[in-house]
Amino acid sequence: MALVDAQQARRVLDRLVGYQISPILWRSVKPGLSAGRVQSVAVRLICEREAEIEAFKSEEYWTLTATLTPTEVQHLFPAKLHRIGKKKGEINNYGFRIDEARAKELAADAKTQAYLVEKVQKRERKQKPVPPFITSTLQQEASRKLRFVAKRTMFIAQQLYEGLEIGSEGSIGLITYMRTDSTRVAQEALQAARAYIKTTFGEEYLPNRAVNYQTKKGAQDAHEAIRPTLPLQSPADLKPYLSNDQFRLYELIWMRFIASQMNPAIFDGTTIDIQAGTYLFRSTGSVMKFQGFRRVYMEDERESDGEDVNLPDVKEGDTLNLRKLEPKQHFTQPPPRYNEATLVKMLEAKEIGRPSTYASILSTIQDRGYVTKERGRLLPTDVGRLVNELLKHGFPNIVDVEFTAKMEDQLDVIADGKVKWVETLGQFYPAFQTALKEAPDRMYEARKAMEEQSDEKCEKCGTNMIIKWGRYGRFLGCANYPECQNIKRLTSAVGIDCPEPDCDGYLGERRSRRGKVFYGCSNYPKCEFSTWDKPVPEPCPKCNAPFLVEKTEKAKGSEVVTTRLACRTSECDYTK
Repeated sequence: MALVDAQQARRVLDRLVGYQISPILWRSVKPGLSAGRVQSVAVRLICEREAEIEAFKSEEYWTLTATLTPTEVQHLFPAKLHRIGKKKGEINNYGFRIDEARAKELAADAKTQAYLVEKVQKRERKQKPVPPFITSTLQQEASRKLRFVAKRTMFIAQQLYEGLEIGSEGSIGLITYMRTDSTRVAQEALQAARAYIKTTFGEEYLPNRAVNYQTKKGAQDAHEAIRPTLPLQSPADLKPYLSNDQFRLYELIWMRFIASQMNPAIFDGTTIDIQAGTYLFRSTGSVMKFQGFRRVYMEDERESDGEDVNLPDVKEGDTLNLRKLEPKQHFTQPPPRYNEATLVKMLEAKEIGRPSTYASILSTIQDRGYVTKERGRLLPTDVGRLVNELLKHGFPNIVDVEFTAKMEDQLDVIADGKVKWVETLGQFYPAFQTALKEAPDRMYEARKAMEEQSDEKCEKCGTNMIIKWGRYGRFLGCANYPECQNIKRLTSAVGIDCPEPDCDGYLGERRSRRGKVFYGCSNYPKCEFSTWDKPVPEPCPKCNAPFLVEKTEKAKGSEVVTTRLACRTSECDYTK
């Protein structure tokens, strides 16, 4: 009953938040919007990441890479400048905040030095397999490896769980329940996996005993990990009975489960420090000497880890010959925008929501027009930014990441039977009621604070116009409102003249009511030219059209997006 009480508390809490905040958004922004205890925090994370990117200032830095070889034998290998005197590389241990002139000066000086091996460190490194899938890790890995969105992953997983016709054997459920936060596995499944590993790969790939993974603290642990129900049947055995998507997802689940019961991969890792006057260069590499679980499966995130860099066999005091020294310019990069996989990973890391809700949250924030997806990355729309700002000011606790995580902890305490669910909600509701009363005024103040002065003059009264926020995003409104009620669309200039004859407008980035980006004329509604393809200020070399367009395409049956430039006119077939 404690578990039932915790679930009831969750449902009541979510309805209190959603049903009472959403109407305020309808009045403040537009009908059809919604707020949620978890979805609003997800939108906030996306908005804050976008703000980080916009505020980011790139820094120049340089690396120096030496190509060296032992004197006795020809074996070229790279080494990066790691330290100058006592000063280490400020960026990733190897990047120095210097300009081009200083980088060339250092390279010229380093070329005159003798290169001696100062220290050689060798160690064996083991890489352990990862646990079988839970809901969140399945969504993340299917996004990375298969390019599936979370909704598609869960839809296909549901088909595999419910059962498919497997020849004469009839309908068989091929995986365990796909909404789970536990890495626990039944003993009979562990034994089946071990039998398969021993028969297929041999004793050296099989641990002495079955591997049991620790389920994270706070997990409900109501179901097993996501695993195949028939571990002894490989994906190839079932391929004739599955669609392409079903096969790919089943293969991913099967490989992950089998690999989780295999021995670690083993690497020989080597680090060589090379002294050249006051400069210390460092070279690292590792060579795999036993595949272990990697023979079956490897997480995408861990595939590039510097392996297979074959370093020469040198010892301390050896002299090395310098063949090349190359300074290279770099610039620091802003944090990447979230994709579905990384957003799910962040929500899980911050203990926000439950794995079973992630797919629906991702769908909701896109369906409501709060977030749009461009090339697989999640960007907040103007409406999403507005709603986020209003909720931050009107209900600061509800959209606070820490508050939401603490509420999950309180729900876990209810599930443990340590507190009554009515008491927990009783502590939450009074402050929430107060926030409901104060929210409209706070939201109005927040909206006014978001307004910006523009350089554009109102053509009706000559006053400077103000950038305001409305139900469809930002727009220009006269500062003399309500005396002057002139409003105009706000566009981001692309720097390209409108191609329509007798039109003096320019093309700008705009968003549809659903938040999707398109490009239209600044003279709208007088000129209705628009295109979904992004204009590129480059004339067509074939027909001399004034600009090209960027086309993104997805191959049939694939989630991989390709981009090409093409002529904007349908009569010309130029593309690159």
